[in-house]
Amino acid sequence: MIEARRLHILRAVADHRTVTAAAAALYLTPSAVSQQLAALEQETGHRLVDRSARGARLTPAGEILLSHANAVLAQLERAESELAAYGSGEAGTVTVAAFATGIGLVVAPAISALADSAPGIRVRVRDAEGDESLMMVLDRQVDVAVAVEYRGAPGEDDARLTRVPLYAEPFDAVLPPGHPLAAGERVALGDLAKDAWIGQSAGNPCHDVTVLACEYAGFAPRFDHVSDDFRAVVALASAAAGVALVPRSALRGMDLTDVGVRPVDGVAPTRRVFAAVRRGAEDHPLISPVLAALGAAAAPGA
Repeated sequence: MIEARRLHILRAVADHRTVTAAAAALYLTPSAVSQQLAALEQETGHRLVDRSARGARLTPAGEILLSHANAVLAQLERAESELAAYGSGEAGTVTVAAFATGIGLVVAPAISALADSAPGIRVRVRDAEGDESLMMVLDRQVDVAVAVEYRGAPGEDDARLTRVPLYAEPFDAVLPPGHPLAAGERVALGDLAKDAWIGQSAGNPCHDVTVLACEYAGFAPRFDHVSDDFRAVVALASAAAGVALVPRSALRGMDLTDVGVRPVDGVAPTRRVFAAVRRGAEDHPLISPVLAALGAAAAPGA
């Protein structure tokens, strides 16, 4: 009989693409992961993983088993949800991973609302970039991710996750003092093609939004400066180091005296934010109220 724990290890290897990375995510040693994979191969009678100097990839038999593993693990999440509901499930801890502005915009208000509507639920928060939190959910490090849409993000039809849309927000152009476009009402990105740019690290979802928006405008931005801290981005812009695109909510509460902030002309680049849980866990009596509170906090006028 195939052990569910080994299916979870197989999925982690597929997600992280090396035994070492999968072991780190699961808080196991690489040798323990290798032993569990060997046992799984013995249980199934098939070689499931090919290893090379470049990493690990699933064999065709491994891909077949992985498709069933996603369904099995989702069903186990549903079973845990029903058992928790049967046992009342009115008190417990839910861990949420979210990026900084998402914490301020929806997670903190959700915690405040839950204190009244579900006082038995304790929410723990972990700061994580929008592309990191999804893997933390899949690796069972956290229960809920507040994540950002990005290239390569698991889609709505992904068998591993259930997604709940939260909100979408535009990016505004942040211009140095005295920039010739700072006096206008809106900024066309194509007019910034020759400027130096301040951007986020490659892999950060906001980096993807900026690069794609500039590509649609017909140019590739020249990043002279890189920071994942939007306060640092604004400070660099105020020092005339370059121009930037920043999510509108990230600008709230900042001192913008020394920069020009202008909406983008045409279709504005947009950050789309959603909550995600392991498929099957969305009806868990602890997780469901947290998802509902996040959705209510993100609703217009909340």
